[in-house]
Amino acid sequence: MLFKEVLGLEHIKNHLTATSDNGRVAHAQLFIGPEGCGTLPMALAYAQYLLCKNTKGENDGGNAACNLKCSSLSHPDLHFAFPVANSDKIKSHAVSDLFLEEWRKFVQEQPYGNLFDWYRAIGIEKKQGQIGVDEAHDIVKKLSLKSYEGGRKVLIIWMAEKMNVAASNKLLKLIEEPPADTVLILIAENEEQIISTIRSRCQILHFPPLAEGVVFEALKKQGASESDAASIAQEANGNFNKALDLFHKDSEDLVFERWFVQWVRSAFKAKGNKGAIQELILWSDEVSKTGREVQKQFIHYCIGAMRQAMLLNYKADSLVYLKLHLEGFDLKKFAPFVHENNIVDIVKELETALFHVERNGNSKLIFTDLSIKLTRLLHTKAA
Repeated sequence: MLFKEVLGLEHIKNHLTATSDNGRVAHAQLFIGPEGCGTLPMALAYAQYLLCKNTKGENDGGNAACNLKCSSLSHPDLHFAFPVANSDKIKSHAVSDLFLEEWRKFVQEQPYGNLFDWYRAIGIEKKQGQIGVDEAHDIVKKLSLKSYEGGRKVLIIWMAEKMNVAASNKLLKLIEEPPADTVLILIAENEEQIISTIRSRCQILHFPPLAEGVVFEALKKQGASESDAASIAQEANGNFNKALDLFHKDSEDLVFERWFVQWVRSAFKAKGNKGAIQELILWSDEVSKTGREVQKQFIHYCIGAMRQAMLLNYKADSLVYLKLHLEGFDLKKFAPFVHENNIVDIVKELETALFHVERNGNSKLIFTDLSIKLTRLLHTKAA
């Protein structure tokens, strides 16, 4: 991938090309940014720039054969690590090299895709992938070898926060003192989930969400009308992956929206109403039958929706991007029930539920308990 193919973020492109041209390439770099902002496309473009010695600017000079290999993700000195799990294809000891064919297809089709998109691509959407100690062992072994083409070696670790403790500890020495002419690029969405000893050994580069105008222009190139592009760009809030999903009407958020509205309506009716309590239990049962990654995404959606409702309640309309498409539910009418007396507790309960889902708790119990607590919190009166 070339820098000119990466959406926006011109200041980061300039920084990366300038440090490379001046011979000041950090051996371990950590790209931190929210979903859909372009951390993976930027890492791919940067790796290609380093490996192919491309010229500054258009980044289409350098070695044509090298550029071709990088574009197809088949360069022998470009290595990848990403979360995986045992699947129908790989029964045990799953590592990234066993999924390279699927990875190349995924990156070509969805360079801005998220972790759940990747899990669906390899058929593990009901599991929680990780970068484990087997992966770390393979990384150390690969990078200890000389580069195939006599230049740099580049390793991209995508979703580095999914490294478990054993893998993180095994890679510490490599990250601190990699072999000569080796560059490690770690990509993560949540900086706090990466152990501090790894963070301290990396040069950290923070990515902002994409500018609304950048998403707007990119959607127009995808064939969206000006009005649709403007509406979707605002709703996407700097997440190009979400923008594409909304444009193609393939967003998980549409399912999450239905669950959220059903949940909130039942919670309002549940106070002193045994029938509504049964509705909440049935709702919890429906959500608990999905995979844990879906459940985690839904909880994140709920946290965002509650915060957006609070912003509406406090008249900060310019900061509100969430749009609910279901008829009969108006976020503005719901907003007064999310206020200073309950927002902290609501978010705390959602984050606690997320914590237990991540640790393989009983999903039906988690969501039933969360529903009952939400019922009480939504009936808390504002000051």
